[in-house]
Amino acid sequence: MLIIGIAGGSGSGKTTVVRRIVELLPPDSVSILSQDAYYKDNGHLSPEERAKINFDHPSSIEFSLLVKHIDELRRGHSIDMPVYSYLTCARQAETVLVAPRKVILIEGILIMTDPDLRKRMNIKVFVDADPDDRLMRIMRRDLIERGRSYEQVLDHYDHFVKPMHLQFIEPTKRYADIIVPQGGENTVAIDVLASRISMKLA
Repeated sequence: MLIIGIAGGSGSGKTTVVRRIVELLPPDSVSILSQDAYYKDNGHLSPEERAKINFDHPSSIEFSLLVKHIDELRRGHSIDMPVYSYLTCARQAETVLVAPRKVILIEGILIMTDPDLRKRMNIKVFVDADPDDRLMRIMRRDLIERGRSYEQVLDHYDHFVKPMHLQFIEPTKRYADIIVPQGGENTVAIDVLASRISMKLA
């Protein structure tokens, strides 16, 4: 089993990189774990308290559960990945069954901040992108998917996303084995990465 971590700032194009890698590898050879599924359950908080949650801080993630699930997959056992709602800030009753496969992709902005999780990665990838490009993607995503207003997106970026990126996410670039510049648009780098993974599988 090959465990690959794909990190990078919010809006850097990680999801595009993951999707492209899956397309280039043999069918049914990849399982994906999303860091976003492992946000701590905050459904008990009031709407005012939920608005103050810092989703870009490592303390917002239940890394112990994510590491436990990785270990279960390595043992050949399927796991029940949580489903998290940004609208309610709570985990849903349903879960997603994830089967052990030849390649496990772990994707998320903070995955390389946790030493125990990093130890379990065979390949660490950092998806890099220009801050302006990331902000535009964040605005499109948050307006459509997370129900935020234009002002709320900018305020959230200024108070949480930008400072947390500089403090926690950007420094993890030093742990990367591979850096993908220009985010998900860099098809050459993604193709090289997928070829490297295929070679290791062979």
